Amino acid sequence: MAEPRNEPPLDHFVSPQLVGSPGRMACKRLLRNPSAVVAALAILLMIALALTAGFLSPYGYQEQLRGFEHTAPGGAYWFGTDYLGRDMLSRIMYGARISMMVGICATGVSLLLGVLVGLITGYMGGWVDAMFMRITDMVSAVPSLILAIAITALYEKPSLLILFLTLGLVGWTGIARVIRSQVLSVRTLDYVTAAQAMGATTRRIMFRHILPNCLSPIIVMATLAIGGNILLEAALSFLGLGVQDPFPSWGGMLNDARGYFQAYWWVAVFPGAAIVITVLAFNILGDGLRDALDPRAKK
Repeated sequence: MAEPRNEPPLDHFVSPQLVGSPGRMACKRLLRNPSAVVAALAILLMIALALTAGFLSPYGYQEQLRGFEHTAPGGAYWFGTDYLGRDMLSRIMYGARISMMVGICATGVSLLLGVLVGLITGYMGGWVDAMFMRITDMVSAVPSLILAIAITALYEKPSLLILFLTLGLVGWTGIARVIRSQVLSVRTLDYVTAAQAMGATTRRIMFRHILPNCLSPIIVMATLAIGGNILLEAALSFLGLGVQDPFPSWGGMLNDARGYFQAYWWVAVFPGAAIVITVLAFNILGDGLRDALDPRAKK
């Protein structure tokens, strides 16, 4: 009688890439992307500056140092001072708070509208789909900056709440289209048909069965939208339609630097660099998340 062979366990033949939850494997793929990791660290640094501005900033954002107008970077003023003698480093740290708040809150408004419209139109179809998609076409036909200028120009001094709502109202159309296309493919799957056959309500099917399978594009779209909203807020503040002085905004600081840039380079370089680094970091992180959550889409 032949002795039984010691067979290796079944998981010996399973590829390590197939072991673990999808979320854990997505995190591992993201961590193997150096550019995405650097971008995430840059975003965390900006968030840390925004949260600790009241404790770590050398001076207040509107504290004027008489006799130190347009002080060059160096010494006690790492980023120099502006034309009113205000410390540039402190104002950039407080400006990070404004930019992050506007970017995240405006993106939340866009996600709320875009996800609801995309989910309803993709699942319901028919005249509901046609009506909402025509509205989406009308809104997306107007450039985002022009539409945002038209809305904020109605107010003499736009508040942060107005900025949140304005940027949210002009940025939901792209999210709605992506979610709608995702819902159109998900609603034909067997588990959705089974839920319908068991008598599940339309709301339960949309929010309990279809929406969780759309989380990957939602996360990617949200990351990219935050960077876009930060850039759009900087453009509005640069035009004088965003955050009003003395509250610091990176776009407003660029607006203040227009008449002094040639002689005092630092008043425009440092706020501009903060905008570029933050927006670029969110875009790179969004690309990394897209590749990590859907590796088949990576070219």
